[in-house]
Amino acid sequence: MGSVRRGSRGLLRRHPVKQLTPMIALSALVLAACGQPETPASETPAPETPPVETASTEASPLDAAIAGEHRTDAEKARDAWRHPKETLEFFGVEADDKVVELWPGGGWYTNVIAPYLASGGGTLVAAYFDPNIGDEDRRARIAERLAEFQANYDDPKFGTIEYSAFSAESGPLTEAGTADVVLTFRNLHNWMSGGYTEKFFTDACAALKPGGVLGVVEHRLPSTATQDPTASSGYVHEDYVKSLAEAAGFEFVEASEINANPADTADHPFGVWTLPPVNATQDREGNTPDGFDAAAYAEIGESDRMTLKFVKPAE
Repeated sequence: MGSVRRGSRGLLRRHPVKQLTPMIALSALVLAACGQPETPASETPAPETPPVETASTEASPLDAAIAGEHRTDAEKARDAWRHPKETLEFFGVEADDKVVELWPGGGWYTNVIAPYLASGGGTLVAAYFDPNIGDEDRRARIAERLAEFQANYDDPKFGTIEYSAFSAESGPLTEAGTADVVLTFRNLHNWMSGGYTEKFFTDACAALKPGGVLGVVEHRLPSTATQDPTASSGYVHEDYVKSLAEAAGFEFVEASEINANPADTADHPFGVWTLPPVNATQDREGNTPDGFDAAAYAEIGESDRMTLKFVKPAE
């Protein structure tokens, strides 16, 4: 696919998927003196050597957000597995974009995206867990978590954060046709277990501008393994994700191996939660298999993940 043009900007915006090709301009000055006597070297002063320009040591806005003191050492330690810089650059997220992040949870990615967007006047829409569904206890828990999340980002360095929700019963993620980018990180298996994965893709397509980007990161199930419709292991077939996105109206742009981990077989006693950072050692009934070696799973590292970019076709 060639370069994709995004729609014009609005209250919630998307603009072209930018692919920047560095250009190097070379010039040469050729001196010809055919038939002319040479000027003695002693009479020709040597040109002054121009001062050497050193590269700027100032961090880019994205690098600054990733290195920020607001991120804990534990968060930064996971950069080696989650690759926030490479991932956001792959999705084409820019500092003046309007970005919808689905189910930000504790805010690991929010701590990168929010200050990055703040640096360029962009806006983040945090589509949180829906506090309006479920029993009374669940609603209370989600309301408490949401209030804590909002308090954590009530600081100018995080810029403007708007809030919405996503669930099987939720309304629009944001104003229709106005988002530049919609992002989800390792959430599809949760929605598969709840039976509303298709709704996510439909809602995302409705939220985006024509030309807007959908970025998906998810635990990857090998193509030779059987897909559980509820994704009980936490792993999902890449082709299944592509089929759902295309059914909702998206066009597949590109896949990246930024977040791949060849050491992960996706065949673990407690699914993806056997691996870091959860490091599960028991099932829900408290059982641990004979011979279980937690150290072996810790050595594998975090899961093998697909990283997929889709685009909402231009009108």
